[in-house]
Order: sequence, then C-alpha cells, then structure tokens
Amino acid sequence: MQLPDLAAFLAVASDRSFSAAARRLHRTQPAISQAVRRLEDELGERLFDRSSRDGTLTEAGRLLRDYAQRLLGLASEAQTAVQELQQVRRGRVIVGANEAAVHSLLPHLERFAAAHPQVAIDVRRVPSRQIATAILDRSIDFGVLTFLPADRGIQTLPLGGDDIVLLTSPKHALSSRRRVSIEEVGRQVVIAHNDPSPTRDRVLRAYERRHTSINIQISLPSLDGIKRAVELKLGVALLPRRCAITEIAGGRLVAIPVLGVSRKRQVTLVCRKAHRSHAADAFLAVAQEKQGATA
Repeated sequence: MQLPDLAAFLAVASDRSFSAAARRLHRTQPAISQAVRRLEDELGERLFDRSSRDGTLTEAGRLLRDYAQRLLGLASEAQTAVQELQQVRRGRVIVGANEAAVHSLLPHLERFAAAHPQVAIDVRRVPSRQIATAILDRSIDFGVLTFLPADRGIQTLPLGGDDIVLLTSPKHALSSRRRVSIEEVGRQVVIAHNDPSPTRDRVLRAYERRHTSINIQISLPSLDGIKRAVELKLGVALLPRRCAITEIAGGRLVAIPVLGVSRKRQVTLVCRKAHRSHAADAFLAVAQEKQGATA
C-alpha cells in the first residue's frame, strides 16, 4: 500500500465524494479513482458501496480507514522527527569520558544545552584507552582524552590545558610552598582514586623513574570523595588541577606544583571525522566556538 493512495482513500471517505476529494488534493478525479481501485485490488475487497450515492464505506472500508489514519499520522510524525533532527530540535549526544575529564567538558555542555535545550546529553564513564574504539564503532559520539589517538578516522579538537598538582588542606604543612618535590609528596599520606586512569599511571611512572615510593594509604572511588578527604586533612592527593577549580578558588584546597609531575598536558575532544549526527555536528560547532573564544 502506498501512502498517497491511502491519503486519496481517506479524502474520499471524509468528503463522501470522489470529485470533492480530487479538488481538495489538487488531483484529477480519475487519479483518485485509480488510487482507490489499486487499494481494492491489493486488498481484494471493495472499500466503497458503489450502489450508494454518498460514498458509504463498506465494512472493509471502515476497517481500512482506521488503519490508514494511523499510518498517515505515523508518517507525518516520522517526517517531523527527521526535520527536527536536521534542525537540532531533538536527538542525543553521547560523550565518553573518565571522571576527571568531565570537568573539562562542563563549560561546553553548558553552552550546548543553552543553544539546544531539547537535545539529550549523555556522558558515560568510558576508560580512556577504549574511547577511540567506541567512537569508531559508534557507541559514543565524542570522547575526552589527554593523549592523541593514532586511529584513522578520528578528528581532534583542543579543549585547553591542564596539569597534575598536589592538593592539600590550607592547614597542611606543605600548603604554603610554591612547589614541592616528588620525594616530599611520597612521604605524605596520599589519597588516590582506586580506578585505573592516565593520571594515576602518569604519577606512578614518575615515581618509578625516580626510584622512589609513594605512600598511598587511602583509595576512594570518586574524585569528590578524594577532595573531601583532603579537606578533612586525611591526607593529600595528586589530581588534575581542573578537577578542583571550585575548591581552590574557594580556599578549601591549595594546589601546589610537583617537580617532575606538574607539566602541562593538552585536554582534547575527539570524534569521528565523518558521518556524525546533526546533534553531534552541533555539539562540535559549539566546542569550536568556545575554542576560538579562548584562543
């Protein structure tokens, strides 16, 4: 069954006249009659009582009318939905990031949500090493990394710089220092995240290169928990500075560069080079605008 034929049938059923239906649809009366005849031939049933002058529907016609209204309604909804996707009035953007990377993402999420409030944003915890694969197999639209993936088909966009710092309570003995050595940090009670991450690997490799040890006594499952524990003076933490911007600005935590660890690193947004959704293209445009504004 073709949708134009169903539309012609419904017009005749509504107007109770082939000629009136033809005028309303801007088609010829023979074309309307042929459309109805095609439906009758396909279904093997008469749809109108030809002995009646007022276009009375047969039982099959009444049954088809209900289904035809639903089918044409769904077709209209589908067309509207696709148009809304094209105009970024609906859709979803899926971003993969580890917990620390979310902080680099938040300013862009804020701008995108303001520009496209009807598009859903889904940020999922994805290990950094799996992000490129997830993008290429379309499990996610974007990822946030601190290294550049070698995979072909990946586009990158710098989001800004960040560095790993020592976070302490303002009352900690090291809080007044302008910088500290890796050995000094190693002698403190260190609070760390218990999930593998590029930050954790980077810190541990730095200690291995210096042939010294780090005293990790407390492991917690979240960055918020780690920061709160540092505020309570349970220990110190080595984390990306951006994770604690609010606490540092509010004076609840102090950030101190660590020799051999605190070097700038680039935070990068990654996505597919081609075949993105309309919503993903809109998100990338917002991120590019933000980058241009801060360049």
